[in-house]
Amino acid sequence: MNELEFVTKHRRHLHQNSELSLHEFETTKYITRFLDDLGVPYDCPLDTGAIAYLEGNSNHTIAFRADIDALPIFEENNIDYRSKTDNVMHACGHDGHTSALMLFVKRCKAMADKDELPHNVVFIFQPAEETGGGANRLIKAGAFKKYPIEAVYGIHVNPFTEEGKVVIRDEEITASATEYRFYLNGLSSHVADKEQGHSCGEALQHVLAQVGQIQQYHLNGLKRNIVHMGHFEAGEAINTVPSHGYLEGTIRTYDLDDLIVVKHQMNKIAESVQLLFNVECQVKFEEGYPPTINSPKLRESVENALKGANLEVIDKPTPFLFGEDFSFYGQQLAPSYFAFVGTQNKDKGFVTGLHTSHLNFDEKVLIDVANYYEQILSNYKEV
Repeated sequence: MNELEFVTKHRRHLHQNSELSLHEFETTKYITRFLDDLGVPYDCPLDTGAIAYLEGNSNHTIAFRADIDALPIFEENNIDYRSKTDNVMHACGHDGHTSALMLFVKRCKAMADKDELPHNVVFIFQPAEETGGGANRLIKAGAFKKYPIEAVYGIHVNPFTEEGKVVIRDEEITASATEYRFYLNGLSSHVADKEQGHSCGEALQHVLAQVGQIQQYHLNGLKRNIVHMGHFEAGEAINTVPSHGYLEGTIRTYDLDDLIVVKHQMNKIAESVQLLFNVECQVKFEEGYPPTINSPKLRESVENALKGANLEVIDKPTPFLFGEDFSFYGQQLAPSYFAFVGTQNKDKGFVTGLHTSHLNFDEKVLIDVANYYEQILSNYKEV
């Protein structure tokens, strides 16, 4: 079996048997059977996922991460390896990330068997990137305490960049992701006596208008931020004053100072509702993933490795505005670097975005990923 057949076989098996965050039980069994067959030691610090390790010929230890979970999306691709589970699909390319890391493990084991592995390597098959913060869970579980990791590397497929090209950026490359929810409680009355009620409909209109103005009037216009209103509702019946209202949405920003501004304004909006409409209003925040920060110290090695793998480097001037839990490795574990590998192929129709029901790509790009990882490993120097 050549390498293209290898990554194709594993990627398509994982694609057909996709599993949601924190439920990747069969995926984990598939990965650990592969590691067992190779004779690569591993631990399973959580119920799903695995951390494998190979000892090399130096005191340096570096880590490479792949996420293994899928999304609650119904696949619409007409392919023979379509997901077997309705409403569960690898619509973010994690099946590819995992398969590329499996190929890299295979290469590293071959080097280790010949006593040619240059450094110690940790392979992170991480669960729950999409929801649940698997990276943070692994760190808190002490999964890496016995490994003196100096740097962590990761990739993500990118359907908006052509094959053979890789997008990188120092410092922030993905945004923080924070959810917010407004809860409104008023007083219902019959529409014939509407003045006796305290309308959450009127109050919710105010909240919607004010939240919509935060980006316009309270944040630097030169920065990219998203204050998104995803779902809202109010009222109970056609002929009553609404006694309850609700709004939920997400905040995406790569500058934590901007996040502070947004949360401060939302708290002020909630306070104003009571004063203006005599309606109780509370806003709650659920902290998501911090921004992913690429260490400039690793930039030179990353760029050289990509070029060594015959990949074109594209420097992104601004961060992506989606969240990514790879951010926890750089925040809590070691300097890290995250890159976006192009998978767009217009001739084959591989053009749809992440988290869409038609995402697909040519498995040959996964060999590029393994080549990049091998270049990192072969030329790694402590920073």
